[in-house]
Amino acid sequence: MNAHAAFRRAVDARDLPALVALFRDDALLWSPVSFKPFEGRAAIQHLLEILFAVFEEFHYTDELRADDDRTAALIFRARVGGRDVEGLDLLRFDGDGKVRELTVMVRPRSALEALFAAVGARLAASAAG
Repeated sequence: MNAHAAFRRAVDARDLPALVALFRDDALLWSPVSFKPFEGRAAIQHLLEILFAVFEEFHYTDELRADDDRTAALIFRARVGGRDVEGLDLLRFDGDGKVRELTVMVRPRSALEALFAAVGARLAASAAG
């Protein structure tokens, strides 16, 4: 199974340990809710735990891949805080098939605001406690 298929399978199964194992130790996750990337597997795992709790009815609708299988874009739909969300997970893999970088983009603005509110509150609560 190629790397992007393994990523999609882990997300579809909501299998957080399998998903986190696909990231390099020094991976970056660029989130629409933060200016700076989440750096490293532990930080990414924490954010993914929150996203698994926040996203409802999450599912991928389309997949685009580069010819070399080192870049893939997975388009998704979900709901957050009563808002319909459409987004894109842009994945970049290293030569070993590990995720080295994930960039998440979300639209429309109302969905982004709902995502920011839900994720931001959980990140703030975990940082405080």
